[in-house]
Amino acid sequence: MFLPKTDRIKELAEKYPQRISELENIFSKPTNIYIDYANVRPWANKLHWHIEPKRLKQFFDSFDSIKSVKIYNGTLTGDVLSEKLNGELGHFGYELKTKPVKIMKKSIDVSSIPSTSSAILESFVRKPLMQKLKIETIEYLNFQLQELNKQGILYIEDKKCNFDVEMGRDMLTDYDKNGIEAFVLWSGDSDFADPVQQLLRDGKKVYIFATARKVATELNDLQKEGLMIYDIQKIRNFICWKKEIAP
Repeated sequence: MFLPKTDRIKELAEKYPQRISELENIFSKPTNIYIDYANVRPWANKLHWHIEPKRLKQFFDSFDSIKSVKIYNGTLTGDVLSEKLNGELGHFGYELKTKPVKIMKKSIDVSSIPSTSSAILESFVRKPLMQKLKIETIEYLNFQLQELNKQGILYIEDKKCNFDVEMGRDMLTDYDKNGIEAFVLWSGDSDFADPVQQLLRDGKKVYIFATARKVATELNDLQKEGLMIYDIQKIRNFICWKKEIAP
């Protein structure tokens, strides 16, 4: 059943009844939602609008069949904004899963290699592509790194915090022990193909909520086995920043 949590959601539901009907069908059985926030946040660059976590949670809370909204987001220890965001996510009522973000230093020091060497570049460019590049391109890229070295920049920091294992495990646990019948995954990563496929083969409903061209081939292929993909642009006005609501 849909019971709007705010007056704004009620107004939008009256304006877009078809969207509510679609979601009532998706959430017709006990449902859990799994949000890979590090994957979802960059979608704004493609969408040209932003997902507002508070409004998103209020919208989900309007459907009584949704039992839990789990959100997975790393914590950059000592970073005020990172810690504040995770505090807000918990305050909004999400079931927050977090762990420290790993910061890895990757060398860009080319001082000891020939200008034609791809030794440093291979840390950033996958080998199949590297093999296609001309020597002149490799020399140019190494020259650019050399210029950075002259400025005293010898490495870059790469942040990593992957929740694929935790999310896949939680989905299977919720099926096995918590009586969940429908699984809504907010991520388009190929790493979820195995748990999604297992759920589908066990007769569960699985949906990917994403945006166009942000779903991996491995997941798209599972539509043949019953996976359904829902374009989040359909619910933009319910979940975007207030100033970005379309007329």
